[in-house]
Amino acid sequence: MKPKVIVNVAMSADGKIALPDRSEVKISGEEDFKRVHELRNDVDAILVGIGTVLADDPKLTVKDRFVENPEHPLKVVLDSKDRIPKDAKLFREGDFLIATTKKVDRDGWIKCGYGDKVDLSKLMNVLEDRGIESILVEGGGEVIYSFFKEKLVDEYYVFVGSVVIGGKNSPTPADGIGSKDIDEIIRLKLYDHQDLDDGMLLKYRVEYDD
Repeated sequence: MKPKVIVNVAMSADGKIALPDRSEVKISGEEDFKRVHELRNDVDAILVGIGTVLADDPKLTVKDRFVENPEHPLKVVLDSKDRIPKDAKLFREGDFLIATTKKVDRDGWIKCGYGDKVDLSKLMNVLEDRGIESILVEGGGEVIYSFFKEKLVDEYYVFVGSVVIGGKNSPTPADGIGSKDIDEIIRLKLYDHQDLDDGMLLKYRVEYDD
């Protein structure tokens, strides 16, 4: 059985996740940070794209100020062209897996597909074989849309913060080429909502057409 995939994002009230130059913006607060780290602690792997690593240099760990004795999940990065810096913070603690489309003779790197994009279905098989049962996808927008397009997302969590960022070039939770017509639109089923900080957390299940 393929790993359960949860997408989690924080966006502004106008649907943006960063400034037009992709600089990070604080959208949520302590309550949502705690929720995210508890969620990280509950999954087997956290996945991001290389764009997120280059822009934010995240550690992708669970902070012990939110979770006592945290279980750090496997850190997975989609990096088709092997651009990840050798001093990236995610290498400092815990296990990692860099999925690329090139053959890289280093521990922790796997060749997964050809060309400009990692083959997500093949990657899911690799992770399943490694005993990964749940994956938290945290960005960026093109990665998230690719997971939706490949019908791999099971649940979608979005925190809507009380800020407006604006800008036609500001990134959104699901970027990429988008739906070409109405038949490609991804249908969601809202099953829970919760007031957090000065915003709202929405939880959806994904309903794919057969």
